[in-house]
Amino acid sequence: MTPSLPARLIGFILRTTGIYRRMFAGGPGFAAQLAKVRAAPLAAPDAKLRARIEVRETRFEDCPVWELAPRDRAPIAQLLYFHGGGYVYPALKGHWDFLGHLVTQHGFAITAPLYPLAPEHDALTTTRFAHALWNDFAARTPTDVPRLIGGDSAGGGLAVVTAMAARDAGGAQPDRLILICPWLNAVPDHPDQAVIEARDAILTRRGIAEAGALYARDLAPADPRVSPIHGDWQNLPPMLMFGGGDDLLVTDARALKALLPQTQYHEVAGMIHDWPIFSFRESRAAQSQMAAFAKG
Repeated sequence: MTPSLPARLIGFILRTTGIYRRMFAGGPGFAAQLAKVRAAPLAAPDAKLRARIEVRETRFEDCPVWELAPRDRAPIAQLLYFHGGGYVYPALKGHWDFLGHLVTQHGFAITAPLYPLAPEHDALTTTRFAHALWNDFAARTPTDVPRLIGGDSAGGGLAVVTAMAARDAGGAQPDRLILICPWLNAVPDHPDQAVIEARDAILTRRGIAEAGALYARDLAPADPRVSPIHGDWQNLPPMLMFGGGDDLLVTDARALKALLPQTQYHEVAGMIHDWPIFSFRESRAAQSQMAAFAKG
């Protein structure tokens, strides 16, 4: 199926301007680009979103956490959501637009942290934080609606690692997982990625490798806490996963689908990285799928 005109237009604009690709290009300019983005004001739910939903800002272990909930109905599910950004960038405005849509249109209640980022923090710190936050989330959210963990890109990888940690600890576990173009392998060594890279509007192999190395720090890049594709995937909750044909990380999603054939996987040809969090037709359809999956 050919992508819609808005989807193709957004892909063209992103490829032409390089607005996101510069963030994930790696190389000598990576540190300066990272500093530039970090120096900008932190993206957060804006006044327009706050006028439509309940927004509460809290802190967990000195990290900001935002809680979003519908005003006009009981939530269909409680979602702990980890944003993408290569483990080095905070959430962007597009993340809040996406999460706000899930709340207003589909009735999710969402808890979204700004988790510890590299290079100031490493995978050991971030994964420990995420597991602790999940335990806190599980202890204070009602059990009469589904409780999910989800995330996009790096956040998808962190969602999986958190579910694995919850399983291994024998504590409360999520009912389901939502993985949006998840980053599951910090080493971009799949041969298909060399072909896809020219079409990817956001990511580069060099950028993935360098961000992954910053995040791993003293761990091996293949450590399951960094690259969960190498972890133990047994006895995890049902998963809904999305991938795009023009996304470097689609090889990660395909690898997981091959490992766990029962995973609900939706791959769309010609789609850019993280396409389900955008607002074009295919994105809205994917978001409806998330709501249906959340309700079971």
